[in-house]
Amino acid sequence: MKGNKERTKLLLACGIIAGSIYIIAGGVQILTRSGFDMTRHPLSLMSLGDLGWIQITNFMVTGLLVIAAAVGLRSLAQSDKRQALGSLLVGFYGGCVVGGGIFVTDPALGFPPGAPDTYPQTMSWHAMLHFIVGQMAFLSLIAASFVFARHFIASHASGWAAFSTFTGVIFLAAIIALIATAGMAWASIFLYVAVALGWVWLSALTIRMRARV
Repeated sequence: MKGNKERTKLLLACGIIAGSIYIIAGGVQILTRSGFDMTRHPLSLMSLGDLGWIQITNFMVTGLLVIAAAVGLRSLAQSDKRQALGSLLVGFYGGCVVGGGIFVTDPALGFPPGAPDTYPQTMSWHAMLHFIVGQMAFLSLIAASFVFARHFIASHASGWAAFSTFTGVIFLAAIIALIATAGMAWASIFLYVAVALGWVWLSALTIRMRARV
């Protein structure tokens, strides 16, 4: 029994550090990669160029850490169907993040430097898969936040229910804003904020669940 608890704590610790790694690695690249503009460039473009391996590694390492955390969350679910479903969605999110590292997007919007200043007229197969797993990642994390909100409501943890709901609403609003404005600068920044909030929520969730082990 003690061994199982330590294993669960270790798995959940993976979720605690995943968000910090993703945000720090992404932030450092935003500040240092020549030609990158977060008001118009998605972070996925960082996977391109001579230093693209950094973001590819960031996607894959953090995605695997999230999958490990999802296993830990699932082990705590027991008969709680909401928590079990939420854990599955978190794991799916992690898998999609890994997929974002495996399938690299195409050069666009002038990045890397020298690339055309528009989106390509046709997408490569790997860019198409990158787009698909990216959208699935966003939607799965949004769904997970709402499912865990219902779990916290049932557990009479109103603060955590509100935090989870807020995260899902902000993330969904950011995606809608980006689509509705065709990628205007403020909407791009809004999505960056939403993604960061999603990682913060996931880290906070695993911290809370780890305290229960």
